[in-house]
Amino acid sequence: PIDVILASPMRRTRETASIVAERLGLPIAIAPDFTECDFGDWDGLSFGEVSEQDPEGLADWFASTAQAPPGGEAFDQVQRRVEAARDDVVATHRGRTVLIVTHVTPIKSMVRLALDAPTDALYRMELSPCSFTSALWFADGVASLRFFNDTAHLRGVASDQGGHREGVADDGAESA
Repeated sequence: PIDVILASPMRRTRETASIVAERLGLPIAIAPDFTECDFGDWDGLSFGEVSEQDPEGLADWFASTAQAPPGGEAFDQVQRRVEAARDDVVATHRGRTVLIVTHVTPIKSMVRLALDAPTDALYRMELSPCSFTSALWFADGVASLRFFNDTAHLRGVASDQGGHREGVADDGAESA
């Protein structure tokens, strides 16, 4: 059973968390460090639009997790933020099941941490909207990825996305 619900402060995660919270009779705690990466000037643009407007910047961003979009946040910065938030959750909620309703980049960051993979592994993960990912963290720091990008609960649900989605949405729907 879920003991604690945390959500990014972004509207769409709070709305999703509220559905679960209402059903389980639990409060939602807002967790700002699980907010999506700040894509700066690229927020709301598709990869195609960014490629047209800032091809060199996009190439630099893909080449290094230390490179931030103009006015935005580098994946390395997100990784440090999410790792600190994960450490706090593990210490604060030891022995409890915590649901974290968050976004693409924080989820990929948590998976990377669980697998002890390099930060650039973020570029090699596909994450669908409304998917579930589950990882366990043990008291000794060891982690186990239980499942990743599970969308079985969405079978039969209509989608206006037509499959693969592309873009950098201002609410964190997809990382550029």
